[in-house]
Amino acid sequence: MSFYLNQTKFLVSVDCVIFGYEEEQLKLLLYPRAFEPVKGSWSLMGGFVKELESADEAANRVLMETTGLSNIFLEQVSTFSELSRDPFERVISVVYFALIRINQSDEELVKSHGAKWWPVNNLPKLIFDHREMVEKSMNILQQKAVSSLIGIELLQEKFTFMQLRKLYEAIYQREFDPGNFRKKILSLGVLERLNQKNSTESKKGAYYYRLKPNVRIEVLDRIVKI
Repeated sequence: MSFYLNQTKFLVSVDCVIFGYEEEQLKLLLYPRAFEPVKGSWSLMGGFVKELESADEAANRVLMETTGLSNIFLEQVSTFSELSRDPFERVISVVYFALIRINQSDEELVKSHGAKWWPVNNLPKLIFDHREMVEKSMNILQQKAVSSLIGIELLQEKFTFMQLRKLYEAIYQREFDPGNFRKKILSLGVLERLNQKNSTESKKGAYYYRLKPNVRIEVLDRIVKI
């Protein structure tokens, strides 16, 4: 035990890069930091890991406390441990990224933290190394979306091909050819067409699709080329 007592102690936190999607824009949930240093500056949602919880449990707690949601897509990104990353105290941060449907989050709970959804292509200045955390999370999201329908967690359970394509365009910040995108997605064999149409996209209407029940979302072939 004396060996452990003689070791340096420091703080461990989690920072959550929370992505949402609305109005054909990929968005990020940020809040004004509530304490010093840099109080009031824009920050990722986060908190310190408590004594009786793991980093995963802490990240899930932060998501529940700030959005009211549980059992959502959450993945560990990286650990940030530079000595100078926090000017006040030595803090090691475990970073996660989450994908949520904005309309399912608790709007009043989000507002109670002063939080705001920002388009990823128009973010304010962030504290410390939070911009790097966002960029690393975006890279991982894009890499996964190359060969998986991972971003589909951001859509409603039923969606049109245009809605799915617009989501991919928001993730990659570029346009895709509608015909080629549709052909590629259909070739994966993971979606089923519903007998319902969205009448706002064309005169004939666009069929809704959804993931096939119990289908594996991961696919072997590339959805898009990057």
